[in-house]
Amino acid sequence: MTRHALALFDLDDTLLDHRGAVVRGIRTHIAELGSPYSDAGIDSLTLWHNLEDAHYHRYLSGDVTYAQQRRARAIEFAAAHGVTLADTAADDWFEGYSAHYRESWTLFDDTRRCLDATVAAGAQIGVITNGELDFQRVKLERTGLAGSFGHVIASGAEGVAKPDPAIFLTACERFGVDPANAMYVGDRLMTDAVGAARAGLTGVWLNRFGDDLPEGAIGHGSGADVPPERLAADNGVITVTSLDDVSTLL
Repeated sequence: MTRHALALFDLDDTLLDHRGAVVRGIRTHIAELGSPYSDAGIDSLTLWHNLEDAHYHRYLSGDVTYAQQRRARAIEFAAAHGVTLADTAADDWFEGYSAHYRESWTLFDDTRRCLDATVAAGAQIGVITNGELDFQRVKLERTGLAGSFGHVIASGAEGVAKPDPAIFLTACERFGVDPANAMYVGDRLMTDAVGAARAGLTGVWLNRFGDDLPEGAIGHGSGADVPPERLAADNGVITVTSLDDVSTLL
């Protein structure tokens, strides 16, 4: 097996329980707002997740700004509950949700064990994340991970997002490590693991729940219509179910 001198990680839903924070955040926000957002006839959790997935990827594709995707999510969520929000009101609405979301940030139980074991094995560690650098750094600070990584690479600062090979190659260049000696670990099969593999790194798909196709695992990009098992096999992707398995790959 190749000796990996560098282990790179996705942030949201890999190291940090983003999905859990979203659920806790929107539930608290809805409870605070009350009627009509408390309408039991609307699956608000699924609606909010779908709006995040759709509009955040519009931002990553460059179709809208970061602020615009936040505003659009608030406006559409409110509209589904019979509420019309002007732009400024939508911005305020999202800020209310965001405060609860931030309060809900937690690391997965295996995050620190994995990072400690990886460093102990002699590998450098870093992060590649699709998002705004300042906001992602706040997550690292509030969860106690600030200063843990040699470099934090964010799409918002680089002008290119996963699964584009360029962002993976940029990270390897900053660490001074050949892509063949680096691995990338992420929860999305296409966006993270296959994207990394196609850039020449070892792609590792973190399938925490052992599902055939975890929600959001494929991500966006070429190959989304291919069965996940075949997509992983064709690209040499390694599948793990816990970050505790990562250090064994070094």
